[in-house]
Amino acid sequence: MTSPPRRVRRALLSRGTWTETSRVAEILRKETVGGVILLFAAAAALVWANSPWRDTYFALRDLEVGGHPFGLHLSLTVGDWAADGLLAVFFFVVGLELKREFVAGDLRDPARAALPIAAAVGGMVVPAAIFVAVTAGAGGGALRGWAIPTATDIAFAVAVLAVISTHLPSALRTFLLTLAVVDDLLAVTVIAVFYTDEIDVTALAAVLLPLGLFALCVQRRIRSWWLLLPLAGATWVLMHESGVHATVAGVLLGFTVPVLRSEAAGGPDAGPGLAQHFEHRLRPISAGFAIPVFAFFAAGVSFGGLDGLARALSHPITLGIIAGLVAGKPIGIFLTTRVLAALTRARLDSSLRWIDVLGVSMLAGIGFTVSLLIGDLAYGSGSESDELVKVGVLTGSLLAACFAAVLLLSRNAAYRRIHREETLDADHDGVPDVYQSRQDRP
Repeated sequence: MTSPPRRVRRALLSRGTWTETSRVAEILRKETVGGVILLFAAAAALVWANSPWRDTYFALRDLEVGGHPFGLHLSLTVGDWAADGLLAVFFFVVGLELKREFVAGDLRDPARAALPIAAAVGGMVVPAAIFVAVTAGAGGGALRGWAIPTATDIAFAVAVLAVISTHLPSALRTFLLTLAVVDDLLAVTVIAVFYTDEIDVTALAAVLLPLGLFALCVQRRIRSWWLLLPLAGATWVLMHESGVHATVAGVLLGFTVPVLRSEAAGGPDAGPGLAQHFEHRLRPISAGFAIPVFAFFAAGVSFGGLDGLARALSHPITLGIIAGLVAGKPIGIFLTTRVLAALTRARLDSSLRWIDVLGVSMLAGIGFTVSLLIGDLAYGSGSESDELVKVGVLTGSLLAACFAAVLLLSRNAAYRRIHREETLDADHDGVPDVYQSRQDRP
């Protein structure tokens, strides 16, 4: 009598296809450059805001630009234009990336998509709970900032990886990128739902007209900037006018862009679709300009000397943000991954260890761009609480980066070995040997 076949346990964080791995590597290279620029922009803002010329920095940030054409409220400060306008470009790229992941990427497989989605949710719930616990007795509307420590800044994170020169395996890189993208989508959902005080229903309904026309154009594969840009601008203006944060328009516009080529153009096998075309054009602008400029105007905080810094670091809002980023993020992501592995009886890929997952989870505690944006929305730009947010986000992100760097560097020898395996191409066909079994040849 023959015994029943043994069930093969599914592997968590296994290598994807070579096509997807190559795409993720290209994205992270661009994000690395943008991350370095981001770090310089934030450092420049901090130096200027604490220099004898600090008044000129805040005067520039608070300078009002624009007007009220056709009764629209478009007279914003330079800092607000950076937060509402430039970050819409960033969220447009997020929308493109997320749609591509679930339509044509490895995450079109529900089994592979479940892990980063669940981890992103866990990485938001635990930091938020920790922040609420720390600030519960603070009063003064402190709890409005519960979502601040829930975001992950992928540009900052990959810049840290570049600085410490670690060869993170492709599976972990893909996990980190996808986690951050899903995290951004959840963050913009939180912004739209919880940080919208008043809604102009007429303006919100009017958004559907330019958004629908933009969708019609891109579905017909129209790439003419003179047509698409005004429609995107009109969508942004009406979303801003509605009271919903204008960055939501970026995500919605990104979702309308088709990922695959039409059958008339040769179908999915004919090459990259319009989403990849837009992403290729706009990601350098987002990573190299939009995010750094926002960071420059958002990160500037005057510490008021060592005494002022000490007072800020002892405030419940600051402590809640630091605890949420440094402890809450890794706990939420790591525990969610372990629980999912236990429930599905899946095993970690043979090339990885659980300490690798913990290291990436700590790296996800770097919450900068979106965290600062939520802080502005929660407490108001330039308010005393907003200054505390900046101290908390900067300190928490720096600590998370240091802890992640120490942990990942301890595994760098193993990462180098895995990297050699993932790049070895004995038959010189362009596809490393470890991917050949996946029949992913060009």
